[in-house]
Amino acid sequence: MTPGDAPAGHLPAGAAPRVAVVGVHGHGTTHVRTVTGLHHTGQARFAAVADPQLPPSGGSAVSGPATGRVTRVEELPAGTAVYSDLDSLLAATEVDVVVICTPIHTHVPLAEKALRAGADVLLEKPPAASLAEFERLQQVVEETGRSCQVGFQVHGSRAARTLASWVADGRLGELRGIGAVGAWVRTDEYWQRARWAGRRSLDGIPVVDGAVTNPFAHASATALLVDGSGTAAQVASVETDLYRANPIEADDTSAVRIRTTRGTTILAALTLCAEPPGAEPAIIVHGSRGRAVLRYPSDHLELTVDGVTTATQYERDDLLVNLLDHRADPSVPLLAPLAELGGFTRVLEEVRLSPPQEIAPALIDWQGDGPGRHPVVAEVGKWAAQAAENLSLFSELGAPWATTNERRSAY
Repeated sequence: MTPGDAPAGHLPAGAAPRVAVVGVHGHGTTHVRTVTGLHHTGQARFAAVADPQLPPSGGSAVSGPATGRVTRVEELPAGTAVYSDLDSLLAATEVDVVVICTPIHTHVPLAEKALRAGADVLLEKPPAASLAEFERLQQVVEETGRSCQVGFQVHGSRAARTLASWVADGRLGELRGIGAVGAWVRTDEYWQRARWAGRRSLDGIPVVDGAVTNPFAHASATALLVDGSGTAAQVASVETDLYRANPIEADDTSAVRIRTTRGTTILAALTLCAEPPGAEPAIIVHGSRGRAVLRYPSDHLELTVDGVTTATQYERDDLLVNLLDHRADPSVPLLAPLAELGGFTRVLEEVRLSPPQEIAPALIDWQGDGPGRHPVVAEVGKWAAQAAENLSLFSELGAPWATTNERRSAY
């Protein structure tokens, strides 16, 4: 029997769903560990992996130069089949869920194959490299009736969902807006991690691997989640203000302003060229009664209302476990369904259409040597914080390296 002969999920009562992981190096190792854990507890069966870098079963995989993270074939649970690509996997192995953690520009083609084979999909972020691709994938989900969860891990954060409930019930008063700020350090090694790294397109195919759409994709996606404006139809307009200090095609220092149909202004100010060691990204909700700050990598939420501040550490729900729960009981909602990332994809589309401006060399301090060499943009952390506080673009604030580089699209 081939995967297309019967829809996934038609298993004997009590049988664990069969899970495959496609793309097992780099961040893919995280998915391998998760599925392995579920395999050992009986919540899933690790059916197969696929990756062109994997050797024959029993061999040892070789780590890439940038991450050092690696999947070793012999460490997979016994019985896990190994393939070089998804086509081979689907032709030989019946699976119920496919986890896809591959280069951005391959996401939609691979997800479509898995969905049409009858599997549900956990697709790494960003789900697509263009709005047209996203809409195509959404149509496939509707045609097949399968589920597609997107790997925005912060959507599994109970802190983020709590903050969204506070916004919805008016705990912070009338919203002035939502800011997102991120200031990280990324070295030459990061931009050399893959052929597609830092590219806007590759061989004529959109990639869009820049600050806004990949390392800081959670910033705008989480802000939209908090506002309750995740779908494409809930985004009224997007303005971009994009720059680069590195010798790459994509942006590494950017501001994006989103206006939602409920009237909220969201401003994300992001840089991968911060002064070391960088800072933890945050979502800041500005309200008439107070403010809330979500530090989303750590799920730490601070609330200040009427002059009183409280801080709480929250847990996070795993997106694959949530997908498996949804398969078992459709009344359990997906935490990051594809449709709820349409708003983020509108942001990505504007970034795709907006070439970044080069920052003047005099305003860049290059630090470190060799693979650890990295640029620091003058006072970029200060300007990013001001942008998130004032809901203003870098060029509007008068940042010394920001020229008039604004693009605005309304929907």
